[in-house]
Amino acid sequence: MINTKNNLYKFTKGLTLLYVEEDSDTIKSNLSLFKKYFNEIIIAKKPEKALRKLKKYDVDILISEISFINFDGIKFFKKIKRLNKNIIKIILSNENRSSIFEKSINISINAYIVKPLKKKKLKKILNNSIPEYLVYKKDKSNIKLLEQYQEIVDKNTIVSKTNPDGIITYVNDNFSKISGYTKKELIGKSHNIVRHPDNSKEMFRDMWDTIKNKKEEWSGIIKNRTKSGTSYYVKSTITPIFDKNGNIIEYIGVRNIVNSIISDKKHLIEKIATSDISLLVLIQIEEFEVLDKFYNTKTINEIENVFGLELLKYLPNGYLFDNIFNIENGRFVLLTDFFNYLNSGQNIIEYLNTFVKTVNKSMLIIDEIEYDLNIVVSYSFGKENLYEDAKCGLDEVLAKNDLIKNANDTSIKEQSKAKNNLEIMKIVKIALENYKIVSFFQPIINNKTREIEKYESLVRLIDEKGKILTPFHFLEISRKSNYYNKITMRVLENSFKILDIINTKLSINISFSDIEKEETRNKIFELISLYEKDSNRIIFELLENEEIKDFQVVKNFIRKVKKQGVKIAIDDFGAGYSNFERLSDFEPDILKIDGSLIRNIATSGYSRNIVETIVAFAKKQNIQTIAEFVENKEIFDILNVIGIDYSQGYYFGKPENLCS
Repeated sequence: MINTKNNLYKFTKGLTLLYVEEDSDTIKSNLSLFKKYFNEIIIAKKPEKALRKLKKYDVDILISEISFINFDGIKFFKKIKRLNKNIIKIILSNENRSSIFEKSINISINAYIVKPLKKKKLKKILNNSIPEYLVYKKDKSNIKLLEQYQEIVDKNTIVSKTNPDGIITYVNDNFSKISGYTKKELIGKSHNIVRHPDNSKEMFRDMWDTIKNKKEEWSGIIKNRTKSGTSYYVKSTITPIFDKNGNIIEYIGVRNIVNSIISDKKHLIEKIATSDISLLVLIQIEEFEVLDKFYNTKTINEIENVFGLELLKYLPNGYLFDNIFNIENGRFVLLTDFFNYLNSGQNIIEYLNTFVKTVNKSMLIIDEIEYDLNIVVSYSFGKENLYEDAKCGLDEVLAKNDLIKNANDTSIKEQSKAKNNLEIMKIVKIALENYKIVSFFQPIINNKTREIEKYESLVRLIDEKGKILTPFHFLEISRKSNYYNKITMRVLENSFKILDIINTKLSINISFSDIEKEETRNKIFELISLYEKDSNRIIFELLENEEIKDFQVVKNFIRKVKKQGVKIAIDDFGAGYSNFERLSDFEPDILKIDGSLIRNIATSGYSRNIVETIVAFAKKQNIQTIAEFVENKEIFDILNVIGIDYSQGYYFGKPENLCS
């Protein structure tokens, strides 16, 4: 990989970019970034013109949309491949459906970027793609670039060359330094001189079949040993080099030391946060607590350290993860870029199935003592809550005492769910862009007068077909992305605007985790200031959730908004996380009784008893009560007998768009 910004520019400035995009504004937006990397940029607005330009010019890199008007993007890329199979092909598109990703893999693209284009993402892709592309460049103008790149590689990696029989003809200084052998001792020998006997014969049979018979590149983890006998692991990529007739003339091996395994969970979380979409695999040594009690701390640490290194060689050939984390208690994390893995063509279920079976059949040997370790795994991909999601999946597997088969079943379910989530995320994105995240308002009735005294603001999404979706279909999924904050902001804006139309009070839902976000608090205070004369008509319905980290922030928020005349209601009271203990902290003006209790109040004595207890307590504390899910007259009559102040439900009115 090219390691510095200056080196990357040195390579890209000598290459020609063909940029295909139909939208003029998008072209203008991205052109300034492309000019930093490329001196020569060819622009085509139509794929037909791009194909003609490709025949006319010596193009090195293609960056293109895949969704064209009146032209099949997949067919376009297939034609590109036929014209120039070695060109670097990058898709830059609004399309983020999994079906498009899969089709893209089949046409051998180098990378898939979901718009908007970010400098960090482009730089990473160029770093990964250009070295391999330069190997294919045969013209004299690039020989010097290749030599410069080899110098960079030599400084940072272990490099060797062998003849077709596997005899070493060249090693760089790093190879000699790491192995402890001099170049004279290495050249003329086979790589067996540094190979550790722990490596399986099957791995080397697969390697030679790949590079010699299939004539393809091979990647894998190899355990080596130095001249003094010390073990070390290398992440190896071995590539056959051909003459003009397609005959193999030598093999080039590029290796990186992988002995260091990160042992910091905080670093893992930071790595996920600063990456794009990642794939995370969480590994658990089964019955680790038993091992921990049976052996002393030193032995346990040694088991974890050795297993961490050994698991590298258990990974199936075809894809190697970028990062490995030992997060203690027998748990390890493999982390990589999701699209890099997708581009490898590996099936995640088959990959993990092979991995787990290999580990469970193996024996860990430390100081001649054998440890029979078994593992289970869980995985997730995305950007938000990756580790948490994988941990929940792993906990479920362990709780059910399942092994790999059950874990795979869970993975299949998650994979299907993830595909559906991507579709929903696209719907949310489009809705936000087109201001189709709207607020509907449901009336809240004074039980004595039967007049509307309040409305509750409820978020809705209108999709491209005009269908109105309730939060059930999109809100929880949106919580795992940046879209959730945007939805919250849109709902707050919509809700406050309605104050100009209605003359009643307005109730707005907000969760404790929303309040913890400084951005949300600032937005709320900004809107309260803007609608200062109406602040006494505003009610915040607080929904308590388990993610809350700092109750003091919530308490300070409540205290501040109440000083400005805003009323506070506790939502879903009597179920979930809401309880009497919290009331002394938040001093609410209103308790909104959970709908599950109200819905069953006519048939369940238990539900009625709870509701009566809540109402009795509220009256003593001078707190108003609202019952939600009031669906018929029978329920309403019971609520009146009990003494509830307000009712909300389909018996009085459904949520509607008051702005239309």
